[in-house]
Amino acid sequence: MTDTETSVSIVTGSARGIGRACALSLAARGHRIVLVDLLAPEMARTKTEIEALGRSCLAYHADVVSHARAMEVVADVVARWRRVDVLVNNAGKAQPKGITELNEAEWDATIDLNLKSCFNWIKPVVPHMQRARYGRIISMSSLNAHSGGVTAAVSKFAYAAAKAGIIGMTRSLAKELGPDILVNCVCPGLIKTEVAGNTVIRDREPELVKGIALKRFGTSQDVAEVVAFLATSEPCFITGQDITIDGLQWNR
Repeated sequence: MTDTETSVSIVTGSARGIGRACALSLAARGHRIVLVDLLAPEMARTKTEIEALGRSCLAYHADVVSHARAMEVVADVVARWRRVDVLVNNAGKAQPKGITELNEAEWDATIDLNLKSCFNWIKPVVPHMQRARYGRIISMSSLNAHSGGVTAAVSKFAYAAAKAGIIGMTRSLAKELGPDILVNCVCPGLIKTEVAGNTVIRDREPELVKGIALKRFGTSQDVAEVVAFLATSEPCFITGQDITIDGLQWNR
């Protein structure tokens, strides 16, 4: 168990969208926040919002694909704040191309950003969590890990493969790192974010919501509330799980 008044949470891809919502939700629960993103202006705005809640915040311009940069950032955070309690691996990007269009470099880039990036950040935080005998790791998988990219043109096989890898990684690490470190992932369905709102998903919303029991797209806050629960709930008997957040899509 940790003291939420001094807890430190790292959230990757936290300048906007789901990552921003996760960072704000954890800040609202008393955590100090470490933002990681490449979108400097948006990250600066998120940092201002977190500080307006009375919470300390560090912001790092970093490409999550770089293992060396992840090591640098975690080392700097620990030097400043002496701990890392929570890691939220949120950074990722859809890949709309099918097998006949996708080239090798695009496949590698999709795996690097959506799957290897999780390794890049888990690797440096685990020793600190082990020394503290406490940690929570939550990674962003996707409903597509279970279903494939069946509901929208923004997520096809390479993205689904990367997100399925996160589920396998989560289950394995939960066994390897227990009992002190809990490792889970979440699988959002159709979520309306700044990025998704500018894609074909928005244009197909009336059609797509017919296949959702709750008759709406999810929001970034819908996902953030589940992430915050997994990150802060005490006691917590949940580890190695992939939790679907989709309003129950009938075609999954």
